[in-house]
Amino acid sequence: METQSTIICPPELTSRPLGLKVEKLIALPVSTVFKAWTSQIDLWFASPGSFLGKAENNTPFYFETSYQGVRHPHYGRFLTVRENEKIELTWVTGEGGTEGAETVVTVDLSGLDNGTFLSLTHAGFASESSRNNHQDAWPVVLAQLEERMSRPAD
Repeated sequence: METQSTIICPPELTSRPLGLKVEKLIALPVSTVFKAWTSQIDLWFASPGSFLGKAENNTPFYFETSYQGVRHPHYGRFLTVRENEKIELTWVTGEGGTEGAETVVTVDLSGLDNGTFLSLTHAGFASESSRNNHQDAWPVVLAQLEERMSRPAD
């Protein structure tokens, strides 16, 4: 799936060094977890049908989530896509999210006999409160990935 090796306009994070790391063993095959992040994000995270984009290096995407009746747009671009191994993308949301800062989410995947080991780093937060909100949210989001992607297809 990787088509280009050079990231166009790499994000500048040195002025925003706040980040986090979350790890989780997910009881799903690595190919399922990879697809969840690259082509099926609206099955477990985004509002159904809202994902626009293609998981290719240097390619933009958009989706939205809805929480307590409030719409939350998410914008970014895929930086690195290596099938069943790594997804790196910029991640921009508004108030209550990244506060407009271009952050970087890196998802490293390792296939195991009993599922997938996922290591997620999220870097470049503009404030401690934004970082702390995401530190609290990512474990919930990853549990939701596992639960929703484990359901039988309709």
